[in-house]
Amino acid sequence: MVSFYTQDISFFFKNKRAVGAWLKSVAASEGCSLGDISVIFCSDPYILDVNRKYLGHDYYTDIITFDYCEGGVEGVIGSGKKLNGDLFISIDTVKANADEYGATFHEELHRVIVHGVLHLIGYDDHTDADIAMMRSKEREYLDKMPEFGL
Repeated sequence: MVSFYTQDISFFFKNKRAVGAWLKSVAASEGCSLGDISVIFCSDPYILDVNRKYLGHDYYTDIITFDYCEGGVEGVIGSGKKLNGDLFISIDTVKANADEYGATFHEELHRVIVHGVLHLIGYDDHTDADIAMMRSKEREYLDKMPEFGL
């Protein structure tokens, strides 16, 4: 189940059920099942505080993913995991990135959400090859959004 929350901002997120169904499909396509995923929309200052406090990083980011997945095989993408985690998403940075990349706010927001779920599945973005794979997977699943009325 995917739950949506706000922290220190006022933000209304539409199509929660459709997004939940879409993410369930993403998980299933990767050999995983959807457990409990919390999507927490917040501000830049809030995500900076989370980044400093829990990761020891002193910079802004669009998303921080905390992985509480169960099962699966360590180091193997998908592998039957039950996806559980928290996705902290800075609405401020998503808006700025949408402008920078020439995307709509909602396109960039959905990209960031699926990016976080792909991290839970086991994809990474530390090397150029990892980044290329992550971007490819993001595009693949973003292209499927219309099937869910998004």
